Amino acid sequence: MKKNNLIILLPLLLFMSCEQPGSSLNDSLPHKVAKAYGIEKMEDVREMAYTWNVRRDSVTVLSRNWKWNLEKGEVAYAGPDTTATYILTEKTEAHNSLDQKFINDKYWLIFPFQLVWDTGYSYEEVADQSSPIQGIPTTKLIIRYNEEDGYTPGDAYDLYIDEDYMIKEWVFRRGDGPEGRAMTWENEKEFDGIKIAMDHKNEEGEKVLWFTDVNVVKK
Repeated sequence: MKKNNLIILLPLLLFMSCEQPGSSLNDSLPHKVAKAYGIEKMEDVREMAYTWNVRRDSVTVLSRNWKWNLEKGEVAYAGPDTTATYILTEKTEAHNSLDQKFINDKYWLIFPFQLVWDTGYSYEEVADQSSPIQGIPTTKLIIRYNEEDGYTPGDAYDLYIDEDYMIKEWVFRRGDGPEGRAMTWENEKEFDGIKIAMDHKNEEGEKVLWFTDVNVVKK
């Protein structure tokens, strides 16, 4: 993927474990991050709805509306091109393009929970690291996905974690390459105990990706 497209999409994406809400937790750093964002509350969630927005050159270029029914495993999409609904466990190749968008947008929304739900990655911790944009003292948590699973296997993320296990910034690195683009995680809002970073800014301080119309419906 060309670098100038990185602000729009994470490469399409990764390995999703079939275990989601209710997965067992441990005391590893990835799981501490997930707990800080409220993963234990996901067991009580029936549906999540949200709009994923992205801007480039000060212009809103894309919005995608999602409703994800966790009980049914059903995803409903509405965007500028079409509307569609599909069941995650019953998707076929015809659903791949839409499913890639869903996974991409969901990772921006609740990536901390994927640290528990996903199993196809390894991780590394590096203490006393300054975050690349804000220079905040953090622990760097490197997530490396395997080479076998998902739409684009082998990708990596550098998460910059504060003392409360919250993500302050991250860097996506395609194919675990040496370079990537840093983005902030900020403006956290709480939805019945689930914390979501609503805004993501680039190195220039521009808000280029954000969420609106977030709604969490309990069982």
